[in-house]
Amino acid sequence: MISTAIISVSDKTGLIPFATELRNLGIAIISTGGTARYLQKHGIDTIPVSEVTGFPEILDGRVKTLHPVIHAGLLAKRNDEGHVSTLATHNIKPIDLVVVNLYPFEETAAQKSINQEEVIEQIDIGGPSMLRSAAKNYESVTVVTDPADYERVLSQIVKTGDTTPELRRELALKVFQRTAAYDSAIAQYLEQAGHESGKESTALPSRLFLSLPMNRTLRYGENPHQKAALYGDFLDRVEVLHGKELSFNNIVDINAALALIREFDDRPAAAIIKHTNPCGCAVASETKEAYLSALSTDRVSAFGGIIVVNRPVDEELAELFNEMFSEVIIAPGFMEAAMPVLRKKKNRRLVRYNAEDSVTMNLDVKIVPGGALVQTPDSLKEDIAAWKVVTRREPTAEEWSALAFAWTVAKHVKSNAIVYANERQTLGIGAGQMSRIDASSLAVFKAREAGLSLENSVLASDAFFPFADGLLAGVKAGATAVIQPGGSVRDEEVIAAADEHGVAMVFTGVRHFKH
Repeated sequence: MISTAIISVSDKTGLIPFATELRNLGIAIISTGGTARYLQKHGIDTIPVSEVTGFPEILDGRVKTLHPVIHAGLLAKRNDEGHVSTLATHNIKPIDLVVVNLYPFEETAAQKSINQEEVIEQIDIGGPSMLRSAAKNYESVTVVTDPADYERVLSQIVKTGDTTPELRRELALKVFQRTAAYDSAIAQYLEQAGHESGKESTALPSRLFLSLPMNRTLRYGENPHQKAALYGDFLDRVEVLHGKELSFNNIVDINAALALIREFDDRPAAAIIKHTNPCGCAVASETKEAYLSALSTDRVSAFGGIIVVNRPVDEELAELFNEMFSEVIIAPGFMEAAMPVLRKKKNRRLVRYNAEDSVTMNLDVKIVPGGALVQTPDSLKEDIAAWKVVTRREPTAEEWSALAFAWTVAKHVKSNAIVYANERQTLGIGAGQMSRIDASSLAVFKAREAGLSLENSVLASDAFFPFADGLLAGVKAGATAVIQPGGSVRDEEVIAAADEHGVAMVFTGVRHFKH
């Protein structure tokens, strides 16, 4: 039976009705510092923790509950005669219910204006200690760290005076999940602080922590026989306005679509994504024009794809979207007149993203058997001034603009990647091929199928040409300028072939493999 509780919380959501009912049930409440004052302000009697321990709070409140009387009251096994005898010998009362949530370390650390000393003060010591003691002894002690659990805990106490073993075990699990996440956040903060002070040699963590709450289970993974769930706050960063629940593949494609469209914040742009690859991308003075140009790159592959634009969708654009089947439409906004048009497709998802949200991933993680591969993301800001013209002929102004556009898109195409483009749109894309010459052949085939001319186009290759054949295939298709990283042992051979055909070629010195 629950007769004594200890309450010490930072998040006071729902606390007053919960604590009021505990007192109405005759349960004594031990409390500390600000929580005690908050409860007393609302007319709820509490027992100061110093009265229980016989020792005052010291060190500006850093030491309050770190005392044998508290932890013995939490850890004593109620069915162990030796434990019960020890409690009696030292006049220690068992504590049956622990209600604790932790100092807001993560929220404080996320604030750019907060100095390190203030962040360190938000490292909770007594709270995690009580939680762990109570959770270890969950056979006898009920421990609550999430205000969302107040109602069901109270419901069971009202009915029986206690909680069920099943609930106590579930709540103990939540405690260790919470303290693990809390400790990992602290470790990551301290390591990052070391990087920023120049005391560490690498931006990669010495130990990888991945602690994300499950957001929701998904119908299935990439295929129906695979189980899947979404973790973390992805759905806080995008808003589904209409349509079916997002699938695993939808979310993967949305991530790819947003990564690409954010490259063009300075002008209206549109892209169509299929299996994380752009099958068309364009920029223009108006979103409608950009969309139609992106669509013209590969109408066949665009069917059932993901449409993304970086300007709000109006009614006219909505009508155009409805002419083709698409799984998802992503935009920073949808005008009121556009919504009735778009809602005609009942299952299609409409997703709004925050154009001001510049959140980028800190790490790119790929799980492998026995561990994980970790790298910093490919978020390098290109230094065009560092690009080097390696041929006798310099690109024209139009070619420079087209090369920059094609290079930006190629960064988001699976390797081996070849992109033909002009300064406004992609004309042919070859993605994920086993050889660069195959990628070029596929891009040329796609352009011809779409009825797009590659005459006077430019070509972007995500990695160097190992032989001149890839470049010559581009020249044969109609490209007049090429952009690539360079770095092949046969660079001179490739440059000579470009010079022979009067093609301008630029080396970026940067590779954008995307496996």
